[in-house]
Amino acid sequence: MKEALIALLTGHGHAVSDLGTHSLDPVDYPDVAAAVGDAVVANKADRGVVVCGSGAGAAIAANKINGVRAVQCSDTYTAAQSVEHDDANVIAIGARVVGDAVAWDLVSHFLAAAFSNEPRHVRRLEKVKALEESRQAAEYTP
Repeated sequence: MKEALIALLTGHGHAVSDLGTHSLDPVDYPDVAAAVGDAVVANKADRGVVVCGSGAGAAIAANKINGVRAVQCSDTYTAAQSVEHDDANVIAIGARVVGDAVAWDLVSHFLAAAFSNEPRHVRRLEKVKALEESRQAAEYTP
């Protein structure tokens, strides 16, 4: 799937940095998700795309990096809306969940979307950023 997405992205004029993996050997998805997330946070990439079996693990790992707002997607509405409302900057796709054509649709919608800057979305995003900056594990009190 990665190779197919790279070919489609470059064919549509996008610059692509392939941050791994480069073999068919199993890898630990947090390593690749971290590399992609770090590139986005360092402004070496505008947005990131990570692919793993389900997309879930890569999204969880990427979201551990301050400044990353990764979303696992298997539908085009979420791919676009997560950028428009939540300013998502990394999309995680499950190669065992969707095929190459659907993955391309997801990435296309994700990249075509822009943050709305509507006051309610800005307010909510600021709250998310504040949580990210200020919280460690909170003690749960029912």
